[in-house]
Amino acid sequence: MTIKRDYYEILGIDRNATDEEIKRVFRKLAFKYHPDHNHDDRAGEKFKEVNEAYEVLSDRDKRAAYDRFGHGGAEGLFGRGFEGFDFGGFGDIFDAFFGGAATATRQAPQRGADLRYSITITFEEAALGCEKEVTISRTENCSLCQGVGCKPGSQPIRCPNCNGTGQVRRVHQSLFGRFAHTATCEQCHGEGRIITEPCPRCRGTGKEKHKRDILIKIPAGVDNGSQIRLSGEGEAGTRGGSPGNLYITLSVKEHEFFTRYNDDILYELSINFAQAALGTEVEVPTLGGKTKFKVPAGSQTGQIFRLKGQGIAHLPRGGHGDQLVMLFVVTPDSLTEKQRQLLGELGESLSPANMPDAKKWKGFSQRGL
Repeated sequence: MTIKRDYYEILGIDRNATDEEIKRVFRKLAFKYHPDHNHDDRAGEKFKEVNEAYEVLSDRDKRAAYDRFGHGGAEGLFGRGFEGFDFGGFGDIFDAFFGGAATATRQAPQRGADLRYSITITFEEAALGCEKEVTISRTENCSLCQGVGCKPGSQPIRCPNCNGTGQVRRVHQSLFGRFAHTATCEQCHGEGRIITEPCPRCRGTGKEKHKRDILIKIPAGVDNGSQIRLSGEGEAGTRGGSPGNLYITLSVKEHEFFTRYNDDILYELSINFAQAALGTEVEVPTLGGKTKFKVPAGSQTGQIFRLKGQGIAHLPRGGHGDQLVMLFVVTPDSLTEKQRQLLGELGESLSPANMPDAKKWKGFSQRGL
């Protein structure tokens, strides 16, 4: 003899649960164990058990009898229980609780697939913005039949096998009772219609491949790995659905002498020790062209100076970062006799008071920020 489980235990609810709580839990469990959705060997048995529990607890009289007399009292009100229960696929119980969503989804307009494309741009193009043209291959609606799939002047007919629903229902008997299984119609492949006179251009598919040149406007300030979305430039939709999007992923080349740090850029300036000691004016490159830069007297290796607003554009708030100029005092590795003589005289004339405190510049010898 098989002992039935407690209905409240099956649904995982308290005995004081409200009708709304019972209904909400049932929906969740019915979807979890429905044979059309769950292909586990025991799903059918659990689905039947959940439905039996809900059938009793959702009815006020049956629930009262069950609470008072147990399974015997409940069965006394509605006979032998669920031996002839029809599961009905998504089209029965799911139609009652989810509004027939499964059938509607198959024939509803479907959005087209997204496309992805990668391009490489220069450091300057990323910093200043640019325009690029790319050629992509995508599926579009047939230009002759406008995506219908029929020969111009003809129309598709309703599928006689499923009567236009796109689904067929099959019923079979099992140890657990009578099961109704809903499947995609084999004749129309779920479309609910049959094309008798296919379009000669697309052969009834409603789609054709095209190569398109698309102009991409790349804003100033993008970085390596940035992504640009072009709405509606992806694959064509189905049954009148909107097209997908085109996503452009950017790869930025390294610069010859600029290094990017967020929206700031770093330029390393090499000067000789005479320029560092006496100060000088030199030209340095920027994103906007060359500009004059004054090196103050007594400058040391590792000192950093800022050129305000000469960096990368801020996205999306506007404005610009700065250009950082880091000094490197270079010692010559070959000297003429005259230069050696002059440097020797200079070295003898310098005293410790003329030299900066080494601790002051500790750490500046390392490159980086």
